[in-house]
Amino acid sequence: MQNIQTDAKPLRYAIIGAGMSGILAAIKLQQRGETHIAVYEKAAAPGGTWRDNRYPGLTCDTPSHAYSYSFALNPDWSGYYATGAEINAYFIKVATDFGIVPLIHFNSEVLSCTFDEDRNVWQLGLSTGAQAEADVVILASGVLHHPNLPNLPGLASFGGKAFHSARWDDSAVLDGARVGIIGGGSTGTQLVNALSRRVARVVQFQRSPQWIMPVPQFPYSAEEREAFRKDPALMEAIRNDPQYWANIYRFTDGLTDFTSPQMAEIETICRQNLEEKVTDPALREKLRPNYPAGCKRLIYSWEYYDCVQAPCVYVETGSIDSIVPEGVRMRDGTLHPLDVIILATGFKADQFIRPTTVTGRAGLTLDEFWEPRPTAHYAVTLPGFPNLFMLNGPTSPVGNFPLIDIAERQWDYIEQLLAPLRQGAAVAVEPTPEAHAAYETRRIAAARKTIFGAGCTNWYLDKTGIPGTWPWGYQAFADAMAAPVAEEFRFS
Repeated sequence: MQNIQTDAKPLRYAIIGAGMSGILAAIKLQQRGETHIAVYEKAAAPGGTWRDNRYPGLTCDTPSHAYSYSFALNPDWSGYYATGAEINAYFIKVATDFGIVPLIHFNSEVLSCTFDEDRNVWQLGLSTGAQAEADVVILASGVLHHPNLPNLPGLASFGGKAFHSARWDDSAVLDGARVGIIGGGSTGTQLVNALSRRVARVVQFQRSPQWIMPVPQFPYSAEEREAFRKDPALMEAIRNDPQYWANIYRFTDGLTDFTSPQMAEIETICRQNLEEKVTDPALREKLRPNYPAGCKRLIYSWEYYDCVQAPCVYVETGSIDSIVPEGVRMRDGTLHPLDVIILATGFKADQFIRPTTVTGRAGLTLDEFWEPRPTAHYAVTLPGFPNLFMLNGPTSPVGNFPLIDIAERQWDYIEQLLAPLRQGAAVAVEPTPEAHAAYETRRIAAARKTIFGAGCTNWYLDKTGIPGTWPWGYQAFADAMAAPVAEEFRFS
């Protein structure tokens, strides 16, 4: 990067989203002395996906001390894996402790974001009717915030409560009820775990079974939490646990080739978990996937195979014909009478900042640029959209990567690109079209060979069937984020 000192005026920053990534960006900017920071949040509170998702059994599949900002370790996690409510409280506390909350404009959805080429500024149109300007825009809207609602005939006719897991209905009575869970991913798995202890009957409608990776779960005692407070090095030791990182590298190195020994080892562990934990042969076969482990996002659970064998749980692998007032009717005529239907059907993972209308140079819209697929240069920047940066954007590492660590590395990368703007050596930065095209060509070729492209259906695939993910290992990502390649960018 260039290093020219001038009397440049302070930059104005707009951060869109007050979830994990938006809070990170605001703190990092404030820590370096920036004073013109505005965070725009469409909801009434921070927290992002951890605010929106509050269903029973919600947990993170990254160990709690690893799912923490490196600069804000938390000695008070209740266990090795934290609950969703704890994580949401953590983000609110961090935003409060670091003085970020006053910077957040709540209930202020950004409807439009347009680059003014004559003035090199971004103009934002808000749902409140207000307008705002910024020199730099950080898109921190995340991925998991647009529920994917299935097209189920008759859903509106259901006589009980029916809702998506991310739009939880507190009026729904679960205890002693007959509950249907449509979906078998992480959410569906966690709901089965929680509700198997509460309901009269739970039916999990599972289109295809999941590979379950066994993991440990244990509470932290009051004495352990006190020890964490007195000696943060104990928390760092958990974050840097060699076994945890060995598991990360085993997956991220193995995903680059679905025939790799690492992926074979992962499948062996998952298969052994199934064989040893599920005693009923018929149920075991219902729960046996017919695709390679890792092709869908691995489910980390310490209790699913125990809970799914509870007498009140039934796994339905047939096809749904329709929803009727009494419950769910299958194509074979079977009727499952239900009081509550929970749609654990995931999210529209290709939306990102959309439906916000983002318009860059020469009237180029993000929808146009993202045809046929969402993409970003090394998952962070976009040609034609100067001074616009993404955290956990398209082609970011997903699928059992530690996402806070990913976001922090992406922020270090962004900081280096911002340096010439702060110094007055440039007013705008963006990747060149040629550099991005070369990156995307390499990425697509590599993505086809990853475990995500091994033949199953998963939410990583774009509409052309290409995995929209980082297709190389964790270390390759860390190396890429260590320093932008200056020749791949245009500083104007």
